[in-house]
Amino acid sequence: MNADRLNRAYAIARDELLRQRIPGGWWEGELSASALSTATALMAFRQANVTEPDRITRGLDWLLSHQNADGGWGDTVQSFSNISTTMLCRAVLEIHADHPGVAGATAKCNAWLKPHGNTPLELAEAIRKRYGRDRTFSVPILMMCALAGLVPWNEVPRLPFEMAALPQSWYRFARLPVVSYALPALIAIGQVVHRHRSKWNLFTAIPRLFTKAVTLRVLERMQPSSGGYLEATPLTSFVVMSLATVEAKWGLADDAGRRVIASGLKFIRDSQQPDGSWPIDTNLSVWLTTLSVNALAAGNDLDSLPERDKLLKWLLDQQTKIQHPFTGAAPGAWGWSDRPGSVPDCDDTPGAVLAVGNLGKNNRDTCEAAIRWMFDLQNGDGGWPTFCKGWGKLPFDRSGSDLTAHVLRAVHATGHASPEWDRRRERGFNYLRKQQRPDGSWLPLWFGNQHAPDDINPVYGTVRVLAAYRDLKRADSTECRRGVGYLLKAQHLDGSWGGDIGGPPSVEETAIAVEVLLELATPEQLPNVTRGLEWLIARVEAGTWTKPSPIGFYFAKLWYFEKLYPVIFTVAALGKVVSMKK
Repeated sequence: MNADRLNRAYAIARDELLRQRIPGGWWEGELSASALSTATALMAFRQANVTEPDRITRGLDWLLSHQNADGGWGDTVQSFSNISTTMLCRAVLEIHADHPGVAGATAKCNAWLKPHGNTPLELAEAIRKRYGRDRTFSVPILMMCALAGLVPWNEVPRLPFEMAALPQSWYRFARLPVVSYALPALIAIGQVVHRHRSKWNLFTAIPRLFTKAVTLRVLERMQPSSGGYLEATPLTSFVVMSLATVEAKWGLADDAGRRVIASGLKFIRDSQQPDGSWPIDTNLSVWLTTLSVNALAAGNDLDSLPERDKLLKWLLDQQTKIQHPFTGAAPGAWGWSDRPGSVPDCDDTPGAVLAVGNLGKNNRDTCEAAIRWMFDLQNGDGGWPTFCKGWGKLPFDRSGSDLTAHVLRAVHATGHASPEWDRRRERGFNYLRKQQRPDGSWLPLWFGNQHAPDDINPVYGTVRVLAAYRDLKRADSTECRRGVGYLLKAQHLDGSWGGDIGGPPSVEETAIAVEVLLELATPEQLPNVTRGLEWLIARVEAGTWTKPSPIGFYFAKLWYFEKLYPVIFTVAALGKVVSMKK
């Protein structure tokens, strides 16, 4: 490999990453515009009787101009059309039928929907089928479609909102039909569905009658100062449209609900982009900053990062100091953003621990609090979940291979030593052994690929798990060698990687595969790594390396892309090669 080409490509990538910092010195990035978010925001405005023609027109025009050629909508402008987003957009078209261009868009949309169902009942079943037992997203979608008159209310499953009146520590024993992060939707949507499906049942009607006001106060307590639940437009919009409908038709049981609506509407207004669209979340500032720091550290190049002490202080300030009102999580962890709606989780916390250590300040109290937080979150199966321990097996509450590997790496990096850690570490690796698929790969929880079967991304998942085997000196284990073997089988002849064997390549997946294989490939396998590097360098030289791919999952099969992912992952891969050659 030509050293000059490598060094030039790395310098381009590193300088671009540093250029993307905001004036404060950290990274905020830019999340993709979302048709799903835009549709839900517009419906929230309609149900709350918001009369702001310019804002609404810009949102509608954005939706109409980003309809896919096949007549449907995907989650991002690069995403395939799917039944969920298309039905939500169809609902918005229904309530804005007089807007210019809507009639033509509706005809194209109806043509796309026809293979999925010829009747409202068939379309409702198609939505339920996509999510299976998990009602976290199917019920909100069906509820919004019912508000637009596209499906009957009896097709919208009930949600037991009265359960939210239980003490927060009891939620995981209630076996709710939604994941932990969806409690605001459970409360708000549960109430509007109950009103529309008010068939008398003594055993459910009485508890719901007496818990309406209580659960609205729970909803208000969970709402952050920004007004946006999880800083997410879809979740906040579902809450607002539900409560606004109840208020308009029947009246809310408590003033707390009215305050939730007002605060939620402010968040939705503040979140609209200049082009009229809405993203899925405000930003991923903590996640992107820790990824960036750790990418520079991979190449031993943190000296290129100015004002490191200022950045470290900002990162330490994001560590939670009190029990979190949304999940009840203990202090000591990190969420994905510096925004008030961010919630501590078990991917951002290990990422932050690694970044704090890489910045040269392995603060004992900081690390010990985070380690205790992660220890307490470990599930009975030995793996780590995202938010809450023991909530169940629904997506994003169950243990994840990528999360488990991240925790193992982070705790190991702090030098923590204790008999408890020894036990938890071995249970974690035992979980990873059981999760390895027959082909040697692992599946991640928070990333996917729309070109792979069932939207999986075994390349991303395998890379993240192999990083734990690498860092904890288990490269010779059978599982690790099988994982490396899978990655080599998934590599294209031109040196690149996609999300799975045969999938189209991306900069993100190629870069992360190269970065982990640099230290795990045998001498006989190194030519494969070199081909991957050559492919990556060629993309940098051609100027095509910064286009992001929609590989991120934001809950319940909702896709996103983040403009900094290809930049960060390229810096980590090329930087590691440069440092190894010094």
